[in-house]
Amino acid sequence: MGRLVIFIYGLFSYAVGLGGLVWFILFVGGWDFLPTHIESGIPGSLSTAISINLGLIILFGFQHSVMARPAFKNRWTKIIPRAAERSTYVLLTGIIMGLFCLYWQPLNGALWQIDNQIGQVVLIAGYCVGWFMVVLASFLINHFELFGLQQVYFNLVRKSEPSPHFTERLLYKIVRHPLQLGVLIGLWSTPTMSMTHLMLSVSMSVYIFIGLHYEEKDLVATLGKEYENYQGRVRMIVPFPK
Repeated sequence: MGRLVIFIYGLFSYAVGLGGLVWFILFVGGWDFLPTHIESGIPGSLSTAISINLGLIILFGFQHSVMARPAFKNRWTKIIPRAAERSTYVLLTGIIMGLFCLYWQPLNGALWQIDNQIGQVVLIAGYCVGWFMVVLASFLINHFELFGLQQVYFNLVRKSEPSPHFTERLLYKIVRHPLQLGVLIGLWSTPTMSMTHLMLSVSMSVYIFIGLHYEEKDLVATLGKEYENYQGRVRMIVPFPK
């Protein structure tokens, strides 16, 4: 695969990945201007709905965690160019986000429904703050590396990629994983927590904590004592001082 082709592939993957993420954020928000969103479906068979939803979560978890492990990357890059590895990950993530928006099945019932206007505003503001944290955190650690653009660009201009490192500024002084914290806030801040939304929030939250367990191990293996010292000073996800 030529360097220019890899670069174009990276741009395409970035567009799909970012588009899938934005679509998912809007889908979870339940905005009425969308033709379909998390609260717009009509519940059908409970067993079918749970089976399809669990299948989507398992698909997301397999792709999002297994493909991020160093052992998988070492094998995978024997099949595809190393420069395209992250772009492929981002492409598949965007596609799966789209599948959530298209096929997440509605369930009957709700855990809470906030009718108070002030309460609604507070929760919608929490939703916006949570997803803004996700975007901000991605830029604090290097948005373009996270989404694969840096790798394909450096490959195009024949430039070596920098050594792995971590940042400790702004949000990263408060928690070690502000991106995941933002997702949790964005998922749970809603005036209407229907059972449809609840299943997505619970399953995604469980996945996040399982994924962080393995990500922390990878970070220690890659960064060593420097990251272990960071672990000792800053909490993983709960923004309280140690």
